[in-house]
Amino acid sequence: GGYFLPKRRPNTKTKKPFVISLPPPNATGTLHLGHAMTLAIEDLMIRYHRLKGEEVLWVPGTDHAAIATQNVVEKKIWQEDKKTRHDLGREELLRRIEEFVACSRDTMRSQMRRMGASLDWSRERYTLDDGLSRCVRLVFKMMYDDGLVYRGNRIVNWCPRCQTTLADDEVEYREEKAPFYYFEYGPVVIGTARPETKFLDKTIVVHPDDDRYRDIVGKTFQVQWIEDRPLTSNVIADAVMDPEFGSGAMTITPAHSFDDFDLALRHHLPIVPIINEQGNFTDAVTPEFRGQNARASRQKIVEILQRKGLVDHIDENYIHNLPVCYRCETPVEPLTSKQWFVAVNKPCARLGSKTLRERAREAMANGEIEIIPDRFTKTYLHWMDNLRDWCISRQIWFGHRIPVWYRPKADQPGAGLETYVGTEAPNGDGWEQDPDTLDTWFSSGMWTFSTLLKQDSNAIDLDTWRAESPELKRYHPTSVLETGYDILFFWVARMVLMTTYALGEVPFRTVYLHGLVRDKDGRKMSKSLGNVIDPVDMIDKYGADAVRLSLIIGTTPGNDIRLYEEKIAGYRNFVNKLWNISRYILSTTEPTNATPKPKTLADRWILAEFERLKKTVAEHIDAYRFSPAGEALYEFTWSKLADWYVEIAKIEKGKDAILRHILKELLILWHPYTPFATEHIWQLTGEKGQLITANWPEAVKTESADEFHRVQETVAAIRDLRQEIGKPLNAVRVVPGSWRETLAAEHAPLQALTRLKIDFADEAPVDVPKRVLGGGATVFAMAAVVDKKKLQAERNELERYITTLRQRIKNDDFHSRAPATVVSKEKERLREAEERLRQL
Repeated sequence: GGYFLPKRRPNTKTKKPFVISLPPPNATGTLHLGHAMTLAIEDLMIRYHRLKGEEVLWVPGTDHAAIATQNVVEKKIWQEDKKTRHDLGREELLRRIEEFVACSRDTMRSQMRRMGASLDWSRERYTLDDGLSRCVRLVFKMMYDDGLVYRGNRIVNWCPRCQTTLADDEVEYREEKAPFYYFEYGPVVIGTARPETKFLDKTIVVHPDDDRYRDIVGKTFQVQWIEDRPLTSNVIADAVMDPEFGSGAMTITPAHSFDDFDLALRHHLPIVPIINEQGNFTDAVTPEFRGQNARASRQKIVEILQRKGLVDHIDENYIHNLPVCYRCETPVEPLTSKQWFVAVNKPCARLGSKTLRERAREAMANGEIEIIPDRFTKTYLHWMDNLRDWCISRQIWFGHRIPVWYRPKADQPGAGLETYVGTEAPNGDGWEQDPDTLDTWFSSGMWTFSTLLKQDSNAIDLDTWRAESPELKRYHPTSVLETGYDILFFWVARMVLMTTYALGEVPFRTVYLHGLVRDKDGRKMSKSLGNVIDPVDMIDKYGADAVRLSLIIGTTPGNDIRLYEEKIAGYRNFVNKLWNISRYILSTTEPTNATPKPKTLADRWILAEFERLKKTVAEHIDAYRFSPAGEALYEFTWSKLADWYVEIAKIEKGKDAILRHILKELLILWHPYTPFATEHIWQLTGEKGQLITANWPEAVKTESADEFHRVQETVAAIRDLRQEIGKPLNAVRVVPGSWRETLAAEHAPLQALTRLKIDFADEAPVDVPKRVLGGGATVFAMAAVVDKKKLQAERNELERYITTLRQRIKNDDFHSRAPATVVSKEKERLREAEERLRQL
């Protein structure tokens, strides 16, 4: 019906659009609870601002997620055809991936609609769309021309299983207990958890201020090591060495450690790879180990060093963080490789001589972007302060092919390759495109602006393209980025990095970070634990509104939440309550356009509470406090409206206008949280149009009726007395004190709410159960209906229970085996039971 398109009502005060770019889910098949939470929170914001009459845009899309998607399809091909990608070839693999992605996107669209996500589907994007792909190539060329993209032989994170590089933040760390070895190496003792990487170590590094090693700095030694022939080793001093770690001395492995690589560059040391991309030893090592798996050779290497008497000692209880691939959990190998990088520490004229890192840091530090919760701002800045050049080439076939072509230099045979970088293939013969693809985060880093550019433009540069893209000017920067805190570095930081470079402005004004969804016991959900909750299954069972509420209420930004089926079922019960309240009001009142005019204390109270609710909800949502807003709505609906006012309305007539007024506006307040039930009920009210196009109700000043709490306290006291006595009450006496006027005026509602005869008097009876209220008011239980047969049955049961307790406590075995706390509890139970028997 076009309801999800960006439209602004003429009378709205806010002229700036409210825009969210949906974090594009990976094209790997189905949505999980993390996606469901994103959809619930973002749709809440979108519907709220739409109801306020603002121009609202919510851009949907899908990320090609190169490594993840190719892995899924390759596994599928192997299971079905027993073929690898190399058996199929590049074109056939890409064709199969495209088929899989098309099916996956259809599935995810359906799931998003089932969640009630009111996305503007006319602007749906995919990171491999022609327009977005062209933007990626154009920005790559811009960065190459500015000297920010370069090809170099540097150390990278390498996954031997995926056979590709990984960015620093695509490496996860798994705590592992492993031996830590201390070896005698010439004049020092060195420590390492990976002896296999130390094969050709020829340089010892110590801290310049470490007195233990001051005399050997700058000297050269012949060292007996793994190979039969001795190594010539030298000693250098560098402040990077931690004198407190291990022995304070370490040999460096430049080709297989990031820190050691930087050390080698600083001190002009040779960088010799000893482990290849398969995780095996290269020809640089002794013939005995060439081609052998490096990790599998560890024990054999230790045995050689033991035979040579070079093992000082071994710590078997060393706990360290093992780096693993975030996709397949294979241990990552740091190794040197010729790859494409983004230079994050190189000044750029386009950024006013700032570096990419400095500009991205500045955007957060100076308040151009706000992170909720604020504690993640410090995390972001710390990450930026330690950012290294970003490796953007991946050795897979699916994704954005690197827009670089090579051919031999025609005029200089054997002199190397001619390189061409451009948005389209170069003219001429002999050109071959770089086989690698770009890191997925390189393209998704442009998500907020690449999706808003005019998709069929033929502009040759980004500034021209921008000028002919009115939607980019209108809707960028976007208002909010809502996503999980776990991709703060994967995606959020890269969007700031790429957008501030390409457009000279931030991609969004606010970042709202939600936590991870865990199970009832706080464990991460995983298939192996069998604790995964499928949001679609829960929608089938309890409804989308209940799932949305369970993901929003009780959730605070930046903190993990616990989700379990009973919680979702509880919110299904609430949605039923909202439905039943609405049906009751609609079936017992007449439609009216009359202005609600309070006649009684209860009328004044509920209207005052409702105006307070409207103000509270708006303030909370505006401040991104979605759970407190929902909690206030929940409490008003279930308690104040249903439990109090509707019950009073059953005995006091003439409340049609008030009930209809509250129901209408309450449905609007609930709509961002529960769109399905509220839209359906709205149609039953007889209101014109769709609820999604209604106007958000603004709070107005109204007469206070706080004295209604006297009625509530009195009713609560009577109910407490009834529960304490444990038998039906006949009558209650109220000595009203200073509450006389209020309680006397509300005599009928009090009797209706308690279903008791209530007597008002100044005389306080003696020796009867009572409750003291405010203002000197007191409630007394005057009479009770005694069911002697029921009391006798209770007495008989209690006597049997007491006999059992006495026998247990007198039993010597019980005293000798049971803990003292258990014995004490049993004695306390006996005392309580004997007191109850006395009362009976």
